[in-house]
Amino acid sequence: MTSPHRDLGALLTGTEAKQLADRLDAGDTITRALSVVGAGRRLSVSGLLENAGLGSNERSTTIHFLRGIEGAHSHPTTITPVWTAPNNLAQHGQLTATIEHFVRAAHESVVCSTFNFQRSSMQWTVLREVAIRPEVDVRVYVDGNAASHRSTNTPTISEIATELSGASVFRTDPNGGVRNHAKFIAIDHQYVIVTSANFSYSAEHRNVELGLLLESPLLTQSIERQMRSMELDVYRLVRP
Repeated sequence: MTSPHRDLGALLTGTEAKQLADRLDAGDTITRALSVVGAGRRLSVSGLLENAGLGSNERSTTIHFLRGIEGAHSHPTTITPVWTAPNNLAQHGQLTATIEHFVRAAHESVVCSTFNFQRSSMQWTVLREVAIRPEVDVRVYVDGNAASHRSTNTPTISEIATELSGASVFRTDPNGGVRNHAKFIAIDHQYVIVTSANFSYSAEHRNVELGLLLESPLLTQSIERQMRSMELDVYRLVRP
């Protein structure tokens, strides 16, 4: 059996619940406060709040309820090693399958940083699928030089921006002397997977690669903020 209260707890992330509560606590109307929720899910959240008898007219109760959702989503950082290895030799924590699962399950945001992409990569396929979902904010950082060499399997910078329809794609300046070599994926401001692997078939099937899956909203959001803070100095937004 479902209820609007239970459904809200499942639909909102801890970060969204916190931001909603903060906005309401600062005096915003529910309509203004809901701007922190992705546009694709805003109407659903608004309807559930109304069905639950929550909103601007029940400000104190609504804030307490949202703080409860925030608390339910908060917990100490958990760290899980994830691997790839030839012939499925990695017995615990499959890196490729883990990234695929978390990216496909995203319902708010995906932030990805990599050296380059190959179309033969499962992660490229999954990222393309998620980037067209209007409710998910996808942000991608790539190396300007690595993606400038045209080949059938390696999309150029322009092709990345075009094929990741709906995503914001940023590249380093090919003449700036800075490489983007950070490899991670952050999901819903809560999970981050840091990995040695490129987005390539060989990394997913032939190499020994190690990654760490970290479940920590504070750490994940800190990484996202750091990347955004470098955008003006290091990266350029790519227009499809």
